[in-house]
Amino acid sequence: MTLGLAIVAEVIGTTALKASESFTRLVPSLVVVVGYGVAFYCLSLVLKTVPVGVAYAVWSGLGIALITLVAFVVYGQRIDLAGLLGMGLIIAGVVVLNVFSKSSVH
Repeated sequence: MTLGLAIVAEVIGTTALKASESFTRLVPSLVVVVGYGVAFYCLSLVLKTVPVGVAYAVWSGLGIALITLVAFVVYGQRIDLAGLLGMGLIIAGVVVLNVFSKSSVH
């Protein structure tokens, strides 16, 4: 649950980062700061029970996939087949970590 919140906050912060136009727009810039603040705080809580490598792999992997989806929907940014394949491999890695690895805490 907390890791999911960290991922969502990071995606919101990253989406706002583009909208901030290099921190020249106040509201999106504030969303960036708050989004990343919440993301890192939640991630720090997760690290009390989940190994750092596993937590970071899930956080960054799912964040990459989600931000790509948001960039497509919000900004119309496209990704090619190789990019989709790469993200599929990232998601597969996250699934393997969570389903098969004894390093992951469930």
